[in-house]
Amino acid sequence: MTVNRANHYPRLRQVDIRPAYHGGAAVYVLRDPLQLAGNALLVARELGPALLLCDGSTDRGELHRALRARYGVQINAAAIDDLIAALDEALLLDNQRSAQARDAAVAAYRALPYRLPALAGHAYPAHAGELRALLDGYLAAVTDVTPLGSGRGLFSPHIDYARGGRIYAAAWKRAARMARDAELVVVLGTDHYGPAALTLTRQSYATPYGVLPTDQSSVDEIAAAVGEASAFAGELYHRGEHAIELVAVWLHHMRGGVPVPLVPILTGSFAPFVHDGGLPQADTAFAALEATLRAIAGRRNTLIIASGDLSHVGPAFGGTPFGAQEKAQLRVEDERAIERLVAGDAGGFFETIAAIGDRTNICGLPPGYLALRALGETRGELCGYQQCMADDQGTSVVSIAGIVWV
Repeated sequence: MTVNRANHYPRLRQVDIRPAYHGGAAVYVLRDPLQLAGNALLVARELGPALLLCDGSTDRGELHRALRARYGVQINAAAIDDLIAALDEALLLDNQRSAQARDAAVAAYRALPYRLPALAGHAYPAHAGELRALLDGYLAAVTDVTPLGSGRGLFSPHIDYARGGRIYAAAWKRAARMARDAELVVVLGTDHYGPAALTLTRQSYATPYGVLPTDQSSVDEIAAAVGEASAFAGELYHRGEHAIELVAVWLHHMRGGVPVPLVPILTGSFAPFVHDGGLPQADTAFAALEATLRAIAGRRNTLIIASGDLSHVGPAFGGTPFGAQEKAQLRVEDERAIERLVAGDAGGFFETIAAIGDRTNICGLPPGYLALRALGETRGELCGYQQCMADDQGTSVVSIAGIVWV
């Protein structure tokens, strides 16, 4: 294969890399969250160290020598050339080709009448009648929950409905009146792949029930506060990210298909604060978001939703297997975080997780924290907690909770 000269110092883009087996061979599956090329790329497991070295600092011609020196791996230069060519073809390298593809994808996304429901027909029915029957079934099974008279916020799971349906139903049934009465809904959803702290979009989210129109004035106000360029730099991550979509479907369902203006915001990782010190509220972008959301919520009846799951542990997430004892301990650690969410204590929620280095990988940390900061003084009520199996062996877990804030 011929290698593009622009890839002299190859840099791998932000991609999802997972171990797997294909035809009996050990491979890594590389998937692009931005879906620029559309297909996953399979890379032989022995080439894994070469992927680590594709960070833009190592000359392509030196990669095979660096592999031998750093990892004791013998891979010839021709195999490295083939790997880089395959990465380039799949648009997985940070270079001019992928940048042009990204710009074209952003333009196409913005030209659509609305954001297409990425998971319809896969994670949930694409037909409104079938979806209504599914979600009504979850709600009917939660017989001991009645709607609150009023409220201001909700912490909802964003796991698939098949595993999390009971917790979704308990939380959303409790928040039913809040959803119906809202004049504006802000959804803060975990950005599982995007590197930005905050990512906005002016696109509206569609569900099988219709379109939830994005409130353009609110988006403009937030963009002006946090910086237009940074706010939309990762906008394409909205196209495939599930965190907002799965919650938007439940919101639309609880409103009987009646639309409501939406402010969809993706929130990036808090790893820099957890591992390097500092507090999220000291970040200028987060401080600007908090102040702006409070101003927006002060003008009309606004529901603020944090779309986040709790812990992700076990082999499916790169950890050790979890048995009964580990799951019991996980519940204890989850309950400490949930206690702070229920207390409306944003700082305590962050500190509880940061104190243990976020070792259980709580993806709901950024949206939960930011929602509480925007709500200000509030108290919550736990609607349910569940540990969901995340592998066929039952040794990996995703834990979820539903909480309403009044």
